[in-house]
Amino acid sequence: MSLFKKNDSYLGVDIGAHGIKLVELKKQKGRPQLWTYAIVDQPLNIHVEPFSARVSAHQETNGADAFGDSLSKQKKKKPETHEWLTPENKKEVTYFSSLLSAALKKSRVQSRVATASLPVSHIFHTVFTFPLVPEKELPAIVHSEVKKFLSRPVEEMQIAFQKIKQSLSGDQEKYMHVLVTAAPKELVAFYTAIFQRAGLHLQDLETEAFALERSLVGQDPATVMVVDIGAERTNFFIIDNGLPLTHRSIQIGGSSLDALFIERLHVDSAYIDQIKKDIGRLPPAAFDPLLYTDMVDSIVKEIEYGFDVFLHQTWNKEKRPEKIILTGGAAVFPVIANQIRDHFPMKVFVGDPWARIVCQQSLKPILNIIGPRMSVSIGLALRNILL
Repeated sequence: MSLFKKNDSYLGVDIGAHGIKLVELKKQKGRPQLWTYAIVDQPLNIHVEPFSARVSAHQETNGADAFGDSLSKQKKKKPETHEWLTPENKKEVTYFSSLLSAALKKSRVQSRVATASLPVSHIFHTVFTFPLVPEKELPAIVHSEVKKFLSRPVEEMQIAFQKIKQSLSGDQEKYMHVLVTAAPKELVAFYTAIFQRAGLHLQDLETEAFALERSLVGQDPATVMVVDIGAERTNFFIIDNGLPLTHRSIQIGGSSLDALFIERLHVDSAYIDQIKKDIGRLPPAAFDPLLYTDMVDSIVKEIEYGFDVFLHQTWNKEKRPEKIILTGGAAVFPVIANQIRDHFPMKVFVGDPWARIVCQQSLKPILNIIGPRMSVSIGLALRNILL
């Protein structure tokens, strides 16, 4: 029996370095409708030790998210959260859950069931190619292979995998390709504890890539790169035929842009948001591009490298990337899109995660402004609507 009744609520929660974003949707007449949303603007120490340092460096250069079968659904029994939490983790759980609880109350969220995302910077993910084997043998083969790349015992990792429906190489008779993702059990326990303490049942955990694919790409079969420019990091996902296949990440984000302006314009940080708005309204020739090119050049180089690696893989040689979709809070700064557009002969635009959502017309102006920050939480809320 389904956990949800018809027209019930679907809650997506994105906990990131710059706060919490949540979206609650309801399914009305077969379409997702916005019920409520909330943003908590608060720097959070979410992308730090002990999780990230113990995940293999392999995840920075290779990979694909594989939490299509979510972590919480893979395990039948409830995770033993306290077993994996340090005293410091428990303090953070208390703090983060208090912020989440306040956001739930203020936005009048109705659902007590949520889908959340794990930060890709803490996750191992890759595409493995195996000879065709019986389905029952695949779990043992995946575990045997993935442990070679992990920097910690496989027993401390929670592993999810899914077969790619169509062989990437076109040689379906001999080989299969499998998306594999591994997350530290302590990280899963950490997130589970936050939601439990906030009075929510964490139904699904998945990585950001699938949420972004759902909210920004949808049924589009094209080869697309999604560039998510967050507060502290920028993530690059190549999505092909609706499936996130590669991920790379650099430690540059909106905070890097703010720091450049503070240093080069000698202004107080309180004025940065207004300065970015003013610059965004000006034609490119009206201001010195050296103010921001250091940051944008790093993003451009990473896009070039990501496409190069993807297209040099044997099964991708005939592919042609068609779009670059920008999202994340810093994506709204127009000079970033303009400079990326100058380097790549394809469509470059800021994605609209509300495009598939029914919203009140009166809310459209504010929703358009906050949209790029909400892409992950919207995609999470869509997970069980689009099943």
